[in-house]
Amino acid sequence: MRLVVPSMDLVDRKVFAQPPLSDWAAELRILGVPGAWPDLSQLEELRDHVQSADGIARPCLVAQTPALLADGLHYEERIQQGRLATREQNWHDLLNALAWLRYPRIKHALNVAQCADIAEVGRRQRTRAQCAMTHFDEGGAIVLCSDPQLLALWDCHDWQGLFWRERSAWGERIAVQVYGHALLELALQPERLLTAKCIVLMTDAASIGRVHADPLAVRQDIDARIADLIAARSVLADPQDLRPLPLSGIPGWHPGTSDQHFFSAAPCFRPLRPGRRYPPASTL
Repeated sequence: MRLVVPSMDLVDRKVFAQPPLSDWAAELRILGVPGAWPDLSQLEELRDHVQSADGIARPCLVAQTPALLADGLHYEERIQQGRLATREQNWHDLLNALAWLRYPRIKHALNVAQCADIAEVGRRQRTRAQCAMTHFDEGGAIVLCSDPQLLALWDCHDWQGLFWRERSAWGERIAVQVYGHALLELALQPERLLTAKCIVLMTDAASIGRVHADPLAVRQDIDARIADLIAARSVLADPQDLRPLPLSGIPGWHPGTSDQHFFSAAPCFRPLRPGRRYPPASTL
């Protein structure tokens, strides 16, 4: 399906009440979205507020203008200097700015790793690790799981098992935090079938329960843990390390999840390719 992102005045308001965008409602509401586009000064004010609260620096948001791009630097190199090039009235860049506010450690770790690879291979080439990092940054999610049996269903792409027979597990033994800003942008179109590129963290059921009881603390734990894994090069060495997860199969995330046949008929539920194997999960 061709990407045609709706303008602010045409976006269907109901998408902000449905996952995954409903999870970002607080930040969007502060900025007045979807009523009007926030300008860079509003984003900077929110950045300053969040920085003061957690003490973690984020790059300044600067307008992406021809003069800025004329410096010849790579996008990641500007971030390394403390400048996040941002297009105004642009969903993709607005959601990227919000990801920086929520997951600064992950964003910084990705930037450090990206810049290290750029220094090694140059600005015109890309390593397998750079591709993996971009896939995760744009379309990634973090999955918390306390039940190895659910991971086994996922390993073999048993979507009926993972999403239908084990539908009561979602929110209890497995939970998802959507991170990628391009994935959030796709969610602006309610007809979309969404698939995320995931990193899995095994944990206990109590930690999964905290996703709703204390979401800020859980996000901070995830942010620190994933950042450490990226810094250690324990994840995102190759795009094949990422697990695809059809988010539209999570109960309540798509109208089709009330029908068992949805999990075999919808095109996002693909069979496992011969020879495809996923790496073991990390731990929270």
